[in-house]
Amino acid sequence: MKLLLHICCAPDATHPIQILRDEYQIDAFFYNPNIHPKEEYEKRLESMRAISSEWDVTLHEGEYDKDRWLELTGGHKDEPEGGKRCEICYRMRLEETAKLAAKDGYDAFGAVLTISPHKDAKKINEIGHELGKKYDIAYLESDFKKRDGFKKSIELSKGLGLYRQNYCGCVYSKQK
Repeated sequence: MKLLLHICCAPDATHPIQILRDEYQIDAFFYNPNIHPKEEYEKRLESMRAISSEWDVTLHEGEYDKDRWLELTGGHKDEPEGGKRCEICYRMRLEETAKLAAKDGYDAFGAVLTISPHKDAKKINEIGHELGKKYDIAYLESDFKKRDGFKKSIELSKGLGLYRQNYCGCVYSKQK
């Protein structure tokens, strides 16, 4: 089965790719207009390019459409992490993944976002299933942080020498 996996950053992709690659042919999709500043975005993309090359994973690079992201989330900039702004951000990134997966004939799409202990896996999965129905493509439900998944991703990324950021990426979380 061909799976298009949304990737937020290389460290978070390590463990999910490792556990999924026996079952799926994985292609990665780096679409993260939420990441600010642009230099941070470039660091994360470069790490993903490196791991994709090393692990022979096809990498699709989405548009860096920060203006659209700011337009969608700007009304929620004062909300705490995990609120409506994050839900809008998950939806934006998952929708682009679902559209690309459906257009390019993948069997399913998913996201590594659920590896973070700061992300709401239930909400991400709910949005993923909704978009799967909308675009007529299967969504791979996950909660990659389970069974020490987040800890394993940290260990793997350290072993690979990957750049690991200290905030989710959005300008609002960096200001907090």
